[in-house]
Amino acid sequence: MKTLTPLKIAALSAAAALPFALSAPAMAQDAGQPEVYVGGQVGYHDLGSNPIGADDGAIYGVYAGVDVPVGPTLILGAEGNYNLGSNAIDSEYGVAGKIGVKVGDRGQLFARGGYQWVNVDASKVLNVPVPAAFDDTDGDYLVGVGGQYKIGPNTALRVTVDTLGFDTTRVAGGLSFNF
Repeated sequence: MKTLTPLKIAALSAAAALPFALSAPAMAQDAGQPEVYVGGQVGYHDLGSNPIGADDGAIYGVYAGVDVPVGPTLILGAEGNYNLGSNAIDSEYGVAGKIGVKVGDRGQLFARGGYQWVNVDASKVLNVPVPAAFDDTDGDYLVGVGGQYKIGPNTALRVTVDTLGFDTTRVAGGLSFNF
């Protein structure tokens, strides 16, 4: 069995999303302009693999993406994120595609799917010293839901709930700025 590295998975994900990215501006001509955003978030990620809770930890980081309206209420998008963590989580990063619906003039509900890598501190998880060259980064598919609400013309608050491979739970809240 051939092993997929994070770089190969990212390249395959980008190649799969390319047709949608190229056709999105054409679909959005009648629906509105794409909205590019960047934001900061804080949250909690339970890796779920240690019964005494040594894997749980706070996360904080950034995200960026684009939402493309493809109709009066339908939105397609793509997003990337990078978070630092506490306890057993050193960092995590990933990409996801979004599909959402507008709720009124300011709200949006969305579902997303993608891939997320998590770099853990293996010595904290295993409770034993590990060699410096030990690769403690692992990834899995991400599935999640979220909602956001514009609090100003260029700012929005949001909440997301995600799982990685249905083994972990991650809840985060963020503030984004759109362009």
